[in-house]
Amino acid sequence: MTRPTRLLGASLAVLAAATAAPAPASAATPPVSFHQWSSPRAFASGTADGVAHSRAGLRISTPAGSVERTEPELGTTRRYEFGTWTSPTHRPGFDATQLVASWNATTPAGTWLRVEVRGSGQTWFTLGDWASGDQDIIRSSVPGQSDATGSVDVDTFIAAPGVPLNAYQLRVTLFRAEGTRATPTVSSVGAMTSAVPDRFTVPTSKPSGVGRELPVPRYSQNVHVGQYPQYGGGGEAWCSPTSTQMVVEYWGKRPSAEDLSWVDPSFADPSVAHAARATYDHDYDGTGNWPFNTAYAATYGLKAHVTRLKSLAELESHIARGIPVITSQSFLESELDGAGYGTAGHLMTVIGFTPEGDVIANDPASPSNEAVRRVYDRAQFETIWLRTKRHTATGAVASGSGGIAYIISR
Repeated sequence: MTRPTRLLGASLAVLAAATAAPAPASAATPPVSFHQWSSPRAFASGTADGVAHSRAGLRISTPAGSVERTEPELGTTRRYEFGTWTSPTHRPGFDATQLVASWNATTPAGTWLRVEVRGSGQTWFTLGDWASGDQDIIRSSVPGQSDATGSVDVDTFIAAPGVPLNAYQLRVTLFRAEGTRATPTVSSVGAMTSAVPDRFTVPTSKPSGVGRELPVPRYSQNVHVGQYPQYGGGGEAWCSPTSTQMVVEYWGKRPSAEDLSWVDPSFADPSVAHAARATYDHDYDGTGNWPFNTAYAATYGLKAHVTRLKSLAELESHIARGIPVITSQSFLESELDGAGYGTAGHLMTVIGFTPEGDVIANDPASPSNEAVRRVYDRAQFETIWLRTKRHTATGAVASGSGGIAYIISR
């Protein structure tokens, strides 16, 4: 899918009604799988070189080597020791077309990590150079990666036509500044694989009939319009970190006063600005990198990953367990009653369902925190979230997320 589907805040693209008729939906349920390694036994099944695994996770033990890295934006050149862990080959059980990795880790000062994937070929594709802070490395996806087996679009590996992803390995490289004893700790690493077909509409799932609403804090991205434009263009584009911060604080976690000391004290809700900075992807130039958002949430001791869900009925099961779900969707203004806008890509937080099955969402594309809570029609919401293709106002075809969701829990 294209980058705009990832990030653009709802306030950035107000679209008119579509002029072309939608294609019929497929009734088939697309295959989706999420698999992770997150225990000493699971890590023991992989291959370690310079790292050791414990109950806490993967850590550098005796480094396997060292490498020099220059950060032009920071004006630094440092030498880092490293160790690697490579997963066993995992087979999702179907021919996948896309993969999105997720990881939960801590990176003390002077440390960072890289996550890579290898499919049916021998090429390792980088899915992100990541640290929780931005003083040692510039957190970034890596552009320009492709070969005969596939390519990387920001955070997503896309299999080449005719080369299905029926098996893969993940590799995590842990780095620390040479001469120090600090180390990243990786408590989990995994990936979502899927084979979602092209579809413009989807069937509406049957509601449970049990209404429930979770007490998730309400934050508006539009309160931050024009603030810190160096992080993806400012608050008007911060739908993803704003949604992520809502869920982090729902679980009783938040940045410390020291974490927030850099934020202008005249700005409202400084934790939202902090989340934007902590999820910013330098190459993508945005805060909508999916696994960077879940990795940020995990720095608070939470468990977080990116996946695709197959229906609102499946999402309801998370709400029933007290877990809000962040969803990615794109739509014309005419396709979602009550939104008052259209968007090429937007994240919001589903916090519950009415007894009739309609969606209760904290929509950050609202003029104020008080206006964030919305109720959206179930059939409309399910379509704009689960489809992979949509018509634009000009009749052209654009991408949808295919049911992307952030799952963040204790």
